[in-house]
Amino acid sequence: MSLSLLFAIILALAMVGYLLGRANASGLKTAGKNLHSIPAYHGYYIALWCGLPAFLLVLVWLAAQSTVVDQLLLAGLPSHMTEGATPARISLVLGEIKNVAAGRVFGTPTQAVLDAAARYQSLKDTASLALIACTLAAAVGGLAFARSRLSPDFRARNKVDGILRWLLIVCSILAILTTIGIILSLVIESLVFFARVPVTEFLFGMNWSPQTPIRADQVASTGAFGAVPVFWGTIFISAIAMFVAIPVGLFSAIYLVEYADKKVRSVVKPLLEILAGIPTIVYGFFAVLTVAPFIREFGMSLGLDVASNSALAAGGVMGIMIIPFISSFSDDAITAVPQSMRDGAYALGATKAETIRQVLLPAALPGIVGGVLLAVSRAIGETMIVVMAAGLTATLTANPLEGVTTVTVQIVTLLIGDTEFDSPKTLAAFGLGLVLFISTLVLNIAALQVVKRYRERYE
Repeated sequence: MSLSLLFAIILALAMVGYLLGRANASGLKTAGKNLHSIPAYHGYYIALWCGLPAFLLVLVWLAAQSTVVDQLLLAGLPSHMTEGATPARISLVLGEIKNVAAGRVFGTPTQAVLDAAARYQSLKDTASLALIACTLAAAVGGLAFARSRLSPDFRARNKVDGILRWLLIVCSILAILTTIGIILSLVIESLVFFARVPVTEFLFGMNWSPQTPIRADQVASTGAFGAVPVFWGTIFISAIAMFVAIPVGLFSAIYLVEYADKKVRSVVKPLLEILAGIPTIVYGFFAVLTVAPFIREFGMSLGLDVASNSALAAGGVMGIMIIPFISSFSDDAITAVPQSMRDGAYALGATKAETIRQVLLPAALPGIVGGVLLAVSRAIGETMIVVMAAGLTATLTANPLEGVTTVTVQIVTLLIGDTEFDSPKTLAAFGLGLVLFISTLVLNIAALQVVKRYRERYE
């Protein structure tokens, strides 16, 4: 039985529990009993007791099943396959057994591996059947337990609110722990990298060539980790993107709020916001197939030397992508300015343009700045457009017609391939990730503080 079908059964049992609880409470109410809670809360109480324990059991079971099955499988292997074997060797043995069990046979496996594969498949089938039986038992047991507690004076609403409150607390704790885990993994691996490469070289070095040599006579593998060209490429492309996005986003917001009628606004605003929902890979295709060739042909017609992948192509398309961020925030900020400020400016004889320039924009500036900062953090973290349109070469240049690279592109490049995980080349990705994390965190904090100030002023 697939997991989706198992979850569907759990959901169906929870719905049955809800209907039983509600019908039971409605019957008591019809019989003249005074209920503490409305019938719907009786149904919610049974549904929660039916669904939550079963769902949690499935999650815990799936988290532990692989380890338990592997340990049982190892315990049944011949001693010559596991005795004195390193963890890496044991991992290879388990991988071979699982591949054979899945039908992915390479070469001629030994009889011991074939027997182990059959035993592994048997263990998986047994575990799946046990999971189904235990899950259904938990769901039915929860339903029966909750239904037995129902009575006219049962405080179902309080119980449901308490369960939901604890559920929200658990979800919040999981989110916090996940964030802490991500930060710790990033910091720990970065410290390992900085133990091999000096921080000063990484932050202030001008040569980025992370190809570490494997042999003493290997050419073109200097192992230089000066990340200034990578940081500059990120800043350069983000600046080009903001040069495109800020005027277009801000002016479109001003037009939609102050000049457009309701019909035009109802059409134009959703069209602008659709840009935020287009996948970045589509923007990448647009950049590499349309924008980059156009820039190259136009530049060559003027006698300029334009690279096939340029910072201008990537930054321009990225600017189009983040227009909705600036437009939406600016729209909300300008709309939130009280009408009395407009009326006061008009009463003093100001024109609409003067009112926008001298009253609305200064009053809405905190919200506009907040949107700009969030758009900058979005531009800094973009990967696909840069990979496809800007190139992979770390170049320290101020010419937008040349190719550059960014932090996110280098992280992707460093983490693919067959390089050892503990090599400086791979660990450099964590150093870049830490710098990127700190940069975007600072920008997001600054944006949230500006937006907070804006909200305190007008809400």
